[in-house]
Amino acid sequence: MPLPFLTADRAFDAADDVALPFDDRERWRRPYRPGPWRVGTAALALLLASFVLLAAVVIALTDGPSSAAVCFGVALVVIAGALRLLRMGVWVSARGLRHVGFLLTRTTRWSDVVSVRTLQQPVRWLGLPRTVQGQALVLARRGRAAGSVPPLLTTHNADFLGRVTAFDRAADSVEAWAEEHRPH
Repeated sequence: MPLPFLTADRAFDAADDVALPFDDRERWRRPYRPGPWRVGTAALALLLASFVLLAAVVIALTDGPSSAAVCFGVALVVIAGALRLLRMGVWVSARGLRHVGFLLTRTTRWSDVVSVRTLQQPVRWLGLPRTVQGQALVLARRGRAAGSVPPLLTTHNADFLGRVTAFDRAADSVEAWAEEHRPH
């Protein structure tokens, strides 16, 4: 019995030539993958949420609905935090550049971008107050001071800690989007 999906010499169908979803330049997309620190932290938070949901079920069966509702609410807050943690980062589209933080999202149109460049500077280690020497992708906006905007990406954030080549690829990708879409 031949298994054509396992062989490399199968003929490609004409239906395979449709445009892929990432070809749409109008959609917001992250030009890099989330890092292992970010994904691991979100996975641990979701594991904690599953235990809290289990506790909510046990409390609902043994105690009252009000205590179970509190546990369920705590689980929903933990799940929302984990999903927001996974959403954090830099997103690009043909409309502009979006820097998504845990509590705040900043969107900048390409017409307001003066430059996007990589600098050697002290950066925060995993977002904590401790700083180390590293690289940062910095956005310069029209009408704003250079130091007023936090770095977009750093070599020591949750996406790129220990992955310098991934940081270089992501920084090059964001710089290429900026060069392609901002007016000259």
